[in-house]
Order: sequence, then structure tokens, then C-alpha cells
Amino acid sequence: MSVKCGIVGLPNVGKSTLFNCISSAKAEAANFPFCTINPQVGSTSVPDKRLEKLVEMVHPRSIVPATVEIVDIAGLVKGASKGEGLGNQFLANIRETDAILHVLRCFEDPNIAHVDGSVDPVRDKEIIDTELQLKDLETVENRLSKVEKQAKMGGDKTAQKLCNVLERFKEALSQGKNARSVEFDNKEDIKLAKELYLLTNKPVMYVCNVDEKSAALGNNYVEQVKSAVKDENAQILTICARTEADIAEMESYEDKALFLEEMGLKESGVVRIIQCAYDLLGLQTYFTQGEPEVRAWTIKKGDKAPQAAGVIHSDFEKGFIRAEVIKFDDFVKYGSESACRAAGKLASQGKEYVVEDGDIMHFLFNV
Repeated sequence: MSVKCGIVGLPNVGKSTLFNCISSAKAEAANFPFCTINPQVGSTSVPDKRLEKLVEMVHPRSIVPATVEIVDIAGLVKGASKGEGLGNQFLANIRETDAILHVLRCFEDPNIAHVDGSVDPVRDKEIIDTELQLKDLETVENRLSKVEKQAKMGGDKTAQKLCNVLERFKEALSQGKNARSVEFDNKEDIKLAKELYLLTNKPVMYVCNVDEKSAALGNNYVEQVKSAVKDENAQILTICARTEADIAEMESYEDKALFLEEMGLKESGVVRIIQCAYDLLGLQTYFTQGEPEVRAWTIKKGDKAPQAAGVIHSDFEKGFIRAEVIKFDDFVKYGSESACRAAGKLASQGKEYVVEDGDIMHFLFNV
């Protein structure tokens, strides 16, 4: 499945620098607003040591890791919901993403201008929240005016349910709350809410961009952000984009590891961002393996075997018969598929099997 994350934030907070670190594409980075006008799109491999282990054991001719598409979206300013700056373009680009990586400037640097004249990550967050909320409120009110007529005149039950969903969103947005703060228990309501594609209903990760000395432990600005978002059920990461840029230029794995150790970090910010994005979207990985190819596949947590098969090809899901499953740890222990089969560690699973993270799978199907 395709996964797309959008990097957003005010101008000059480090979005494009971060994008350059985690993507194979290169966005222009400069010290003035709207340096990034069109969204820059790149993709990055999902770091996974299990894939590396399978490659080491199987020696395939081809290796295909899971990937995440990253979109660097133009900086936002006050009034974007009304088309100020590059507002309309910015908002349209966000709508197409699965999750938002909201970069907040948490460092002082007199050589890098701030669009509002001072460093205040909580204020910056609220500016973007407000613009997105206003745009969502406009979307909700426009949709509500149409659906209300259908619900009242036609007695359309689906329209009536959608009206209730829209009314709840309208109430929250009018109070300056994000759409994601509204919780639905009914599956149909959840589906209707998702299909509205509201900007503030997308999962969000706050990326606090700090100076080098604060990369490991954060600083007062980061603590302010944590306090401001404590009720949002959002992911928060602290990174130094400038340091990540230095790491990205290192070719030697040993050099990177030594540099991280000196910084007091176990993993790079890039690795942590991708891993958190997976958690944020409720995703997991399963593998297929053989001499021709070892490959990682992305699915949602809770997907059953036929759905996992459908990620490879829709015919696999339509004609699903069964799945042969080996647990990753068993594969490593016994050394091969044939050895796992001989040891009784290859299980035949049907349509109701819920795939687990790290499963090694082979599908049998008939179309």
C-alpha cells in the first residue's frame, strides 16, 4: 500500500532541510519564505533490520524495502485559509496526504529569519491549526448546507447520519478544536467522517527542530510544545535537522553510528520519524522471501490474510485459498523455509488469520 506523509510548518522552520534528509529528492533550502513553492515529492525506505537479516540469509537477486512517500509542502502564513500567501495550494497538497509531519522551530538563530519575528513554537502551531480549522469549517458548512436538504426533504437515512457527523465537527471546529478531537463509536459514523477528508482529522506528528546541543534531551521550547499538545494523542519527536543533514552525507555506517553515539542518540531522527509515522498510521510489515526477491510489504494492523495478499495483487485477494506463514524468529532460528517446514514451524492459515508484524508469508490463490 502507498503511504504519503506531508511535511508542514511556517516558513523557515526547517521543513526542506528535514525533507532533504529523509528523502532521495532534494528541495531547495534558503533563508526566505516560500522558498518551496511547489510540493517536492520523494520517497525513502522504511528502516527494518529484519529485512537486512533476511537478505543476509537468503542472498536474493533483488531487495525491495517498504517505502514512505514524503511531500515537502510550501510554508503557511496567517490567512492561508482565505488564500493568503500560497494558502490554497498548500491546503490542497495537505488534503492528499495520509499523515502530517508538523515541523516546529525550537531553536534560536539570529541568522535565520522567523516570519513572525520571534521563536515561539506554540504560537506557530496555533497559527497553522487555526488556518486548517478555518478551512475545515468552511468545508463542513458547505457540505452541511447541501446534506441538510437531503436529510429533511428526502428522508435519506445516510444523509441524516452525515448531518450528525457534520454537526459534531462544526461544533468542535467553531470552538477552535481540531476535527481529530471528535470521537465516533459507530463504524458507519467513522467511515462517513473519514470520507470528508478534513485537514485537521489527519494523524499528526509534531517534529521539534532544535539546535545541536538540544538534540538528545530537548529544551524549554520542546517542553512548551509537549504541554500544549498533551491532550491531542499526537506523536512528538525532537530532532536537529542540521545534524540530520550531516548524518545523511556520511557514507560509512560506522561513521554514522559513532557520530550518533557522540551526540547521545541511539538512532538518527530520520529512522525515528519513519518508525513513528508507521505507528501513527497503524501500519505494520510482512515479508515475502526467496532467491529471486526478498520484499517488505506494508499493511494495516489488524488486516487478515486475504487483505495482505491483495497488497501484492488484487487477484491474490479475490482468489485467496490459504497462506503459508513462518514467524520471523523461527525463520532465523532454523535458517530456511524448508527447515521451518520440517520442524513444523510453517503454518497453513485461512481467510480469518490476522497477520502479525514480521510474518513471512507465501500465498496460494486461484483465479
